[in-house]
Amino acid sequence: MPKVSVIVPVYNVEQYVEKCLETLVNQTLQEIEIIVVNDGSTDNSKQIVEKIRKQFPDKIVYVEKENGGLSDARNYGIPHAKGEYIAFLDSDDYVEKDMYQKMYELAQKENSDMVECDFYWEYPDKQKIDTGELYEGKKEMLEKVRVVAWNKLIKREILEKAKVEFPKGYRYEDVPFTYKLIPYLEKVSFLKEPCIHYIQREGSISNSQNERNREIFEVLQDVINYYKEKGIYETYETELEYVYTRYAFCSSFLRMVKIQDKKLREKLLEETWKNVNTNFPNWKKNNILQTRKGGKNLYLRTINPVTYKLYARLFRRIK
Repeated sequence: MPKVSVIVPVYNVEQYVEKCLETLVNQTLQEIEIIVVNDGSTDNSKQIVEKIRKQFPDKIVYVEKENGGLSDARNYGIPHAKGEYIAFLDSDDYVEKDMYQKMYELAQKENSDMVECDFYWEYPDKQKIDTGELYEGKKEMLEKVRVVAWNKLIKREILEKAKVEFPKGYRYEDVPFTYKLIPYLEKVSFLKEPCIHYIQREGSISNSQNERNREIFEVLQDVINYYKEKGIYETYETELEYVYTRYAFCSSFLRMVKIQDKKLREKLLEETWKNVNTNFPNWKKNNILQTRKGGKNLYLRTINPVTYKLYARLFRRIK
């Protein structure tokens, strides 16, 4: 049985997929399988994958399906995974060659349900390291976890128990996946080294700002509904309120001010304000917001109907 299964969705990434797969097949961890899910590519991605698969037939599992998007491809790959742990990697990114050995060894040493590592933001002309905060327990994890699937190593039996999937047809697919998984995680470990090169490219989903930005509220509501259905909402209400508010007025807000269409931009910003104050009318009194230090929380504490509009104009000018 492989120690680690890495699920790699592929869709029209002929410029990137070879480098991605080369860093996987040459991992220092030998007991690894790479599950490549061709999500209906129409370029030369399939031919590139096939070339590498012929060189490493014992490591690459190739499957293909009709195009359904990133979430659908990841979900499709999970049942094919035989590894003790499962990881996800986007096919335009690449990893350090000892990443999965270090993460797996740490998981074994600490009997972890999940291991998280740091990563590089790779821009055309610069690089920066993303260093995550350490956290203990599920409440702190809700507050501090970096909501990306691809810097995690997750025990397969946890995924099978939780039956958590990526939501098909939505952006921000890592948001519900991560937050729904948290209640099942008893032990999380941290590899405090940057191991992934997260490529920033024009035209990627994460860099395209349009009406679909409002989907963040649909996936956040899905998370809230999930916690209510499981009967654990009250236990985590403070953390969920804080997460909802932070997304709305921080990362989502910054994406929305980049929308070129003024009418659409103002409409979504108005919806954002309404969503927060309808779902969490007392968000300003949130205990995490009021007690945690840091520039982000200081900024959040200054938001009111007047400053909200001022910040929108300011951040648009300096975007």
